[in-house]
Amino acid sequence: MSEAARKTWSPAPDEYATVLKGLKEELGACMQCGTCTASCPNGFAMDVTPRAMWRMIQFGMLDEIFDSHTFWMCSACYTCTLRCPRGLKLTSAMASLKRLAMIGGKGRKDGAFYKAFMENVESHGRVQEMGMMSNYFFKRMDNPALPLQFLPLGMKMMGKGKVHMPGGGQGGVLKPMFAKAREMEGLS
Repeated sequence: MSEAARKTWSPAPDEYATVLKGLKEELGACMQCGTCTASCPNGFAMDVTPRAMWRMIQFGMLDEIFDSHTFWMCSACYTCTLRCPRGLKLTSAMASLKRLAMIGGKGRKDGAFYKAFMENVESHGRVQEMGMMSNYFFKRMDNPALPLQFLPLGMKMMGKGKVHMPGGGQGGVLKPMFAKAREMEGLS
């Protein structure tokens, strides 16, 4: 394939080339059957279907993917991966897209919740809702009134015992696992 054609079909920046190549190789066997989209419990809320996103990855259309909110909607339930007739690791592909978006600064708003959640689990061994939401609101400094919008919902959830106060948990028991994952991904 000529250099001009490669740039046309793969406009991804050079820093993403290795990960994009891995994604393309993994998703190259996708036959566009749509099982992943039909199986996804969050599919109704996605602006680009997972099936369409796999095709966009094959063509290197990262900018269009990062403009969507689809990969942030993935709850990693593994339904798509389990039901894929080709046995593709689709949940891993979604995780790679989240990682690329965070590294490239494309996921500032959507990635704030994801990052706050992961930091909270690493620190406490489980989700501490109060701490996680405080961290999330701090990361989303673009709207200082945002926490006030959630105050009525938070009070209602606390009244029903659905929000746990800080404390308890397993305090750092998962830190070695997170450190090993960062080491394996070359992020440490």
